[in-house]
Amino acid sequence: MPPRASITLTGILLAAGRGRRFDPAGVRNKLLQRLPNGEPVVVASARKLLAVVPRVVAVVPPSDGGVADALRALGCTVTVCADADSGMGLSLAHAIRHAPLPAHGAGGWLVALGDMPFVAEATLQALVCAIEDGAGIAAPLFDGQRGNPVAFGAIHHEALLALDGGQGARRLLASRPVTTIAVPDPGILRDIDTQGDLPA
Repeated sequence: MPPRASITLTGILLAAGRGRRFDPAGVRNKLLQRLPNGEPVVVASARKLLAVVPRVVAVVPPSDGGVADALRALGCTVTVCADADSGMGLSLAHAIRHAPLPAHGAGGWLVALGDMPFVAEATLQALVCAIEDGAGIAAPLFDGQRGNPVAFGAIHHEALLALDGGQGARRLLASRPVTTIAVPDPGILRDIDTQGDLPA
């Protein structure tokens, strides 16, 4: 098992979804809606990632209404996925291409969703530690349910690059060993999918 000092994880923030369930008319971008503290949803999600990994690559669609600008202002590297409407798998593969492994080859990715701002930083850190300790894939578990984010080690580089369609990494998670980490964090199951999901 490589020492922890040789492992470098990059954060991946998937922020290219259109949020049609949130607003079918496409007028209100759910990622830019304000949380009670005034912070946009996607900014809160990115800030959590930046607290635990040295670099975050964010994927946005061609017309994002200002998401890219908000994420760049935080210090994220932003990349536009022209095929974002074709599904999360393509967005994730696009992100992996823009988040190469370090020269020594020992690394991985912590993949988070832009509409999940309630994940605890301690959960993110636990996933990073699991990859540093040798897990190929690490996912959080709350009350018996597996949630997001998910961390991937370098061994899955080629498989992640080959993803397509709307399933994201689900097929990969179903076919490879996954280290699950029990966390006291309901935020791993809580996303902003509809307007009713925004806290008052």
